[in-house]
Amino acid sequence: MNRRNFLKGVSGGLVLGGAGLALPRMALAMPVSMGPAGLPAGTLDASLLDALPGKRPLIRRTFRAPNYETPVAYLNDLYTPNDAFFVRYHVSNIPEVAAESWKLRIGGEALQNPVELTLDELKRGFERVELPALCMCAGNRRGLFQPHVPGVQWGNGAMGNARWVGVRLRDVLNKAGVRKEALEMVFDGADSGIAAYKTPDFVKSLPMWKAFDENTLIAFEMNGAALPHWNGFPARLVVPGWVGTYWVKNLMSIEVIAKPFEGFWMKPAYRIPLGKFPNVDRFITQETAVNTPITDMVVNSLITNIEEGQRVRPGQSVDVKGVAWDGGYGIRTVEVSLDEGQSWRPATLGQDLGRFSWRLWSYRFKPARRGKLTVMAKASNRIGQTQTAELILNPAGYHHNLIQKATIQVM
Repeated sequence: MNRRNFLKGVSGGLVLGGAGLALPRMALAMPVSMGPAGLPAGTLDASLLDALPGKRPLIRRTFRAPNYETPVAYLNDLYTPNDAFFVRYHVSNIPEVAAESWKLRIGGEALQNPVELTLDELKRGFERVELPALCMCAGNRRGLFQPHVPGVQWGNGAMGNARWVGVRLRDVLNKAGVRKEALEMVFDGADSGIAAYKTPDFVKSLPMWKAFDENTLIAFEMNGAALPHWNGFPARLVVPGWVGTYWVKNLMSIEVIAKPFEGFWMKPAYRIPLGKFPNVDRFITQETAVNTPITDMVVNSLITNIEEGQRVRPGQSVDVKGVAWDGGYGIRTVEVSLDEGQSWRPATLGQDLGRFSWRLWSYRFKPARRGKLTVMAKASNRIGQTQTAELILNPAGYHHNLIQKATIQVM
């Protein structure tokens, strides 16, 4: 079902997608856009509102592997509901893992004492930690790059904010004992590719300093409930401040190694031109003379409650709402412009949940004159970084943090 047919069906219940999920009228009351107008026309025409098991209808960008985007209307809250949280996979075989039989294997040449932990041993054997943090695909907004680049053509919704509960990775590693020659840590999940297509297994590595950061977690809960299957059950890696490619889902094994990892999803995938972005965190053992692994998120913001072309009346109060985030340094300000960026006015920031969480913001104004009015929003963080006025082009379409614009009609 494309957007046109979806809107025709809003007046009554209908069946969505291959899951055959019958939705009542109330479930369809929320206006849903298949994405901003800047997405490729083919992407908008082919996008479906579809429901995976356990999820409410999300925007399906690809089916194999499953990549489902959260409609922007669900991004207005402090925490993104589990059943509305975006889904990102690189491979198609994602087996259901039973909690009772699951074991996390920890080994490798640079580990002193290889161990296996059941889910119960993981939960009971280490300090329990709760951390609000944004998880965002590195390619969020890729579909808005001009010219367009290859990859999943995400709009604005390949991200979500959640309360993650788990244990510190470093506590688990300290129990096993890490040798002094350890250089990187390698993580593998239960998902795998289809053998006929020779898809590389999705395996990622972290530098030792990031693995031992107090905020890097092995998480087993999300927003007060067990992780959904599509978001990593029974346990996943949480790497706050860094893009979602490192947040390995359905975690099965950890290997501590004494040399740089050479897997496909580290080399050549998920890399950006060296020195092109203002990233602070460096993964030095994976750098080359021309590129580097993508690491921390850049400062960014999103207007979440205004549709392009939305109509308002002169003198009517207009509440602009949104979210802002960065790589863990903290949002300092969000500013709004109503005159194409000639002047900027401070928005009101919402509750600060910690430096890894996104920050809600709002701004109220009353348009005086009829005609088109462009609303712009930009965020700045506490280390002086600000959203860019010019898109930073790169081959894979990462780090899209161009200042957003939304045009309203004052009539």
